[in-house]
Amino acid sequence: LHGHRDIRAFRDDPEGRALVGAAETTAALVHLRRPSKLSTLDLPDTQPFDDPAGRYSFSHNGDLRDTRALRTTYRQAGRIHGRADTEVGARWLEDAWREDEPVAHLLATLHDRFGGRANLAVLAADGTPHHYAGNGENPVFTFRLGRIGLASTGVYSLDRSLFRFVAPRATERRLVRQRSTVVLDPNGSAAQAF
Repeated sequence: LHGHRDIRAFRDDPEGRALVGAAETTAALVHLRRPSKLSTLDLPDTQPFDDPAGRYSFSHNGDLRDTRALRTTYRQAGRIHGRADTEVGARWLEDAWREDEPVAHLLATLHDRFGGRANLAVLAADGTPHHYAGNGENPVFTFRLGRIGLASTGVYSLDRSLFRFVAPRATERRLVRQRSTVVLDPNGSAAQAF
């Protein structure tokens, strides 16, 4: 896994655009950020979070509600560096991750643990993308742009503006059922996982 994080807009990050643009891959986890709390605009709060053991990258949008107790625990252990709720979720996932545990189950358990409205995305080290739909205000969709399969949130727009303004040529559009995880196979085809 290779990551790039920056607090600037992608259009204002020429080095990042060059780095990401030169990468050849069959899977990517992209998090375009619109922070819900302006106090979380520093690099330690920027997603995606890469697992220190290299097992996955993780991102989230929405709100993980019950993070206070674990934030204190992780901060005391020197594992929290920012203020975003996603970082608390990332630390929890590091501890919970097991190779024999389905990613879909881990993401559902993370959402159950913290509550709130939360879409969760993982790109596993083997290149498999997983996207959990847990935020009814920002639905998750799968679709294709040519031969590329994607899973994406609705960019916080219930009116399907994702397909009107961002991906108007998308085909095979599907809404991911709430509280379920979609997995994209190597060909970009979507399958409900849990």
